[in-house]
Amino acid sequence: MHPSPHIVSDVMTPTVAAVGRAAEFKEIVQLMEQWNVSALPVLQGEDRVVGVVSEADLLYTEARRDSGDRDEASPVDLPGRDLAGARTADELMTSPALTVRANATLAQAARAMALGKVKRLPVVDDLGRLEGIVSRGDLLKVFLREDDDIEEEVRREIVSYLFRGPESAVRVRVRDGVVTLSGRVRDTSLVPVAARLTRAVEGVVDVEFEVTGPGRSGGP
Repeated sequence: MHPSPHIVSDVMTPTVAAVGRAAEFKEIVQLMEQWNVSALPVLQGEDRVVGVVSEADLLYTEARRDSGDRDEASPVDLPGRDLAGARTADELMTSPALTVRANATLAQAARAMALGKVKRLPVVDDLGRLEGIVSRGDLLKVFLREDDDIEEEVRREIVSYLFRGPESAVRVRVRDGVVTLSGRVRDTSLVPVAARLTRAVEGVVDVEFEVTGPGRSGGP
C-alpha cells in the first residue's frame, strides 16, 4: 500500500520557475508562458521568497497604462494597486508573499489558498527560502487515490482501533471515495468518532453508516 499524503511536501512540485527582483515585464511573461503557470515567486539573495508576481499584476499594469494614455475616462473599473508604469518584478509583485511550509497539512494549505484567493503557494523553509510550489490541483490529487488503498487504511487505522472485541463486526466498503461502514458495533457512541476520523483520511469524499448496536438487527 502507498500511504496517503498528509502534508504539503507529499504533493508539492520541487522544481519551480522563479524570477529575481530585477526581472523585466517581458521576461516575466515569457517565463509564465514557458512554464505554463499563472504566478511566479520573486526571490532575493539565497532563494528567499520576497513576493509573488501574477498574471493579474501584469494585466493590471497594462490596463492602467492604457487608461493613462487616454484622455477619456476608462470604461473598465480597475481596482487594486496602481501599477501604471511598473516594469520589474520588484515593482509588480505582491509583497510579502503568502507562503506555506512543507510540513503544513493539506487542509492548512487549502485554507490559506482560500483565504488569500490564490491558486498556488510557494513552499518555503524556516528561513523563507524556496523549496517548491503547491497548487490547487496538487491538493486535489488525493481524490485520485484508489478505493482499495482507502479501504485498507480505514480498516487498519480506524476500524481495528475503535471497534475491537467479539461484539463488534464492522465491514468497510469504498466506492468512488465514499466509505461505507456496516455491521454491528459494541458501542454506538463511537460512530461519530469513526465518522470524523474517516473523513480525515486523504481521498475520502464522504462516509455512510449501516451499523447496529450489540444484539440488534436492522438500521441504526
